[in-house]
Amino acid sequence: MGRIGIMAALHDEISSLLEAMGPDASRTRIGRRDYYTGAIHGREVVVVLARVGKVAAAATAVTLIREFDVRTVVFAGLAGAVSDQVAVGDVVVATSLLQHDLDASPLFPCYEVPLLDRSRFDTDPSTSQALSRCAQEYLTGILPRHVPAGTLAAFGVALPRVHRGVIISGDRFVGCGLAVRKLRDELPDALCVEMEGAAVAQVCYEYDVPCAVFRTISDRADDGASISFSDFLSRVARYYSAGILERFLTAQA
Repeated sequence: MGRIGIMAALHDEISSLLEAMGPDASRTRIGRRDYYTGAIHGREVVVVLARVGKVAAAATAVTLIREFDVRTVVFAGLAGAVSDQVAVGDVVVATSLLQHDLDASPLFPCYEVPLLDRSRFDTDPSTSQALSRCAQEYLTGILPRHVPAGTLAAFGVALPRVHRGVIISGDRFVGCGLAVRKLRDELPDALCVEMEGAAVAQVCYEYDVPCAVFRTISDRADDGASISFSDFLSRVARYYSAGILERFLTAQA
């Protein structure tokens, strides 16, 4: 698999990974981002805070590929549920990603990336399958040791599940019941919505680099999303990202 690039939009999602890299990790600053190169559980990685939004994510992915020669890109983070089958505390591993706010019609079909003749970008099947397996192992065996039962109960997390399917991305935080219903109607197979993954998948497609995206569901993308997102991030989600990725890297070593 070669060197793995690990990206996240928010610091809480990579802080534990940076600690796991230890003092031997080297830091390189490019484009106002710090790229940390080192090893986690024997696996060579580059960990970076991509920041929020599609442009930030795409720029970071290009740098990982061109400057650090990563052979696989993995994006971890939070998302709001779109499908009624997805609950807070679940994990969604993308099989493909689409930009829900991209519309160059009538020149090109809605959602299609101009000149690439496609709207959906597939993730790497083997990497995604490995992440799904690690996520399931984490949820069933380790999460209860990391997060108190009372905290999980406060967010309604009882029996979290792993889903695989379509993740949609856009440069808008979806925190309105009307907006999420519109997305559900227009893209009925979408499982969750976030702000970076499809841009990363497009870049990796253009560079022929395998990628994978997994998201922890923090909210229902409705009117309470902004409150749920922030609280869930600090109290629960940071453990998900680190726990799943550390199991994944151990399996790849």
